Amino acid sequence: MSEDLILSCKEGAIGRITLNRPEAMNTFTIPFAEQLDTALWAMEDDPEIGVVIIDAAGKNFCTGISLDQFPSQTQREAREFLYQIDAFYHTLARMKTVTIAAVHGYALANGAGLAFGCDLTVAADTAVFGTTAINVGLICLGPAAPMMRSLGLKKTLEMVLTGEMIKAAEAERLGLVNKVVPEEDLKEAANSLAGKLAAKSPLALQIGKEGINRLHDTPYHQGLDVMDDLFATLCSTEDAVEGVSAFLAKRPPLWKKR
Repeated sequence: MSEDLILSCKEGAIGRITLNRPEAMNTFTIPFAEQLDTALWAMEDDPEIGVVIIDAAGKNFCTGISLDQFPSQTQREAREFLYQIDAFYHTLARMKTVTIAAVHGYALANGAGLAFGCDLTVAADTAVFGTTAINVGLICLGPAAPMMRSLGLKKTLEMVLTGEMIKAAEAERLGLVNKVVPEEDLKEAANSLAGKLAAKSPLALQIGKEGINRLHDTPYHQGLDVMDDLFATLCSTEDAVEGVSAFLAKRPPLWKKR
């Protein structure tokens, strides 16, 4: 690709994806979206990576889709455009690898959706979130998909229909953010969380993520059975044997790379 709109690197078992369009507040274009999706799948396909951090260059995380991408379009053209732009929502939900958003500055519209679509979100205390598309005659229905899972119907409707912005502390109170830290500590906090997760059994992480996501969409009693089925699958793996053996022997576990 001629321009690196998305940067990727690997630090041991931790992958890092950096949004790299700071001059445009990391707004989405088709090339930006394609590079982001490609980077996510590359991390997913790397057996050495257990956790992925998504952060951003510049003063802001991401302020949504670049408005100059919205010329007059037919319904079919707009749908094809949005399917390309929003591919990352599907990818994040399908990835077995745990993802962490590290958010600073503004995370608006699709930027908020990206932050909320990751499995975990760490935010700087100066971060601001909002589903603001309604303020320009559009609507944040893509971001609403991950928001509904955390917020429920009424609060998602309120945020999407008013377009009002909230500070990081309020996002944490609502359950959209896991942790808020001083901006200067954001990278360290995200790295620390990723390091804790990367030290766990890779298989247990993957099965835990899959199970909890499936549980969210499953009736209670059926969900319990699904959880037991997944737990039983994990119990029969080398990681489970190694984890229990290491605990009983009072030694650190030695996880196999996948």
